[in-house]
Amino acid sequence: MLNLPHELFSAEQTRELDRLVIEHHHIPGAQLMARAGAAALKALKYFWPQAKQIVVVCGGGNNGGDGYELARQAVLDNYQVSLIELGKVEKMSEETRAARDALNAVADVIHPFENSLPHADVIVDTLFGTGLDRDVEGRYAKAIQTIDAHYPTPVLSLDVPSGIHADTGKALGSAVSASVTLSFIGLNKGLFTGDAPDYCGQICFDSLEIPAEAYQAVQADALRLDLSQYRHLLSPRPRTAHKGAYGHLLVIGGDNGMPGAARVAAEAGARVGSGLTSVATHYAHSAILNQARPELMCHGIEQADDLAPLVEKASVLAIGPGLGQSSWSQSLHKVIMASEQSMVVDADALNLLSHTPQKRDNWILTPHPGEAGRLLACSSSEIQANRFEAVKALQQRYGGVIVLKGAGTLIYDGQSPVKLCTAGNPGMASGGMGDALTGVIAGLLAQKLSLADAACLGVLLHAMAADKAAEASGERGMLAMDLMPHLRQLVNLRY
Repeated sequence: MLNLPHELFSAEQTRELDRLVIEHHHIPGAQLMARAGAAALKALKYFWPQAKQIVVVCGGGNNGGDGYELARQAVLDNYQVSLIELGKVEKMSEETRAARDALNAVADVIHPFENSLPHADVIVDTLFGTGLDRDVEGRYAKAIQTIDAHYPTPVLSLDVPSGIHADTGKALGSAVSASVTLSFIGLNKGLFTGDAPDYCGQICFDSLEIPAEAYQAVQADALRLDLSQYRHLLSPRPRTAHKGAYGHLLVIGGDNGMPGAARVAAEAGARVGSGLTSVATHYAHSAILNQARPELMCHGIEQADDLAPLVEKASVLAIGPGLGQSSWSQSLHKVIMASEQSMVVDADALNLLSHTPQKRDNWILTPHPGEAGRLLACSSSEIQANRFEAVKALQQRYGGVIVLKGAGTLIYDGQSPVKLCTAGNPGMASGGMGDALTGVIAGLLAQKLSLADAACLGVLLHAMAADKAAEASGERGMLAMDLMPHLRQLVNLRY
């Protein structure tokens, strides 16, 4: 239940999995509903072993059917159960109506929703399943608000927290704030990005014992990242290794008054193993930029022509941290955009790119939602409303590999399924974190990783380093430089 699969599915794909299981593997829908009820009861006992009174809030769809089945099994297991019903019996599916009748046969616990809920040790939310695609209104919105008003009573949501779009993670007007979300059969991709991380609590999964063959018939729409998938890229170096074998990273950024961003990116690249690391920065501060990190080679750039010889010596470029949008910044950006080197593009380099878009195959773009909006000429809220579509649109317009940052960072190369990172924490909401990610990805790219591997592994290492930093000292007050010792530790892990 706690070991989440890597495969992530759309709502349509989970419905297809249901259909395949019922029609081709001959497992009746009623049996799947009974298994879902048993899995939910198991989750109740695992997370809240002292709970005795539960309230199940049911809609009229099959998600509600799981709620009726849970209530029946909980009654038989001597729980005190109240089931609050919002669905209309005449509109229920055959399976849901049968589950309701089976509950009525063992106990008289079904009550209509009257704008309040009885006392409970745990509330179970089964209002909506994965099919919701419009804003919640009326009695259902009131039911969601009533559930949330019972905080801190814990809430178990089945499939998805009611009100969350299963494909995008967008909150559709009102949404339940769950303590635990238990997903069945196919783990929905929307649980991990958009608004969903604020609503899902701990995410768990139960396959309901469906045959493995069913999954082979439906290709996952996205994949959850795990460091074990990339361990072969972090194998020990040969004893004869030398710095020339691990690339030369050049970070371009740090306009007057903003040297720190370039410094953070450069150290991050060095800490994940780039053989040589240089910084091309504003001449006003180039002489002092490496005082705390003398291993960095810092070059003051007065005019764009000074940049060309540094670009020639580098194997990978990273442009954007602290770059600004001054005439100096624009002249450097123009030189780098004319280069044929592989590169990572971030921050103001993305904002400048949005004015003169181009498409190429050998770069990684790392926008946050605001930058993504500028690249696609839309608002950041439009990006957040459907991050999966946004990352695909960015890749189609600009090429290469796109890293759409945020809770549930997405990586897309235009070929394989979208990758999603579930590591990371709110402590990363501080200046310099994006600069560190740019350096991590570019430092891996310098070591001859493919663009897709560098992007995926870089996002993972960066997020996991932040989790380790939070574990050590807490989330609030975390700084980008706090990640550096953890980055070094992670790239040297042995599995």
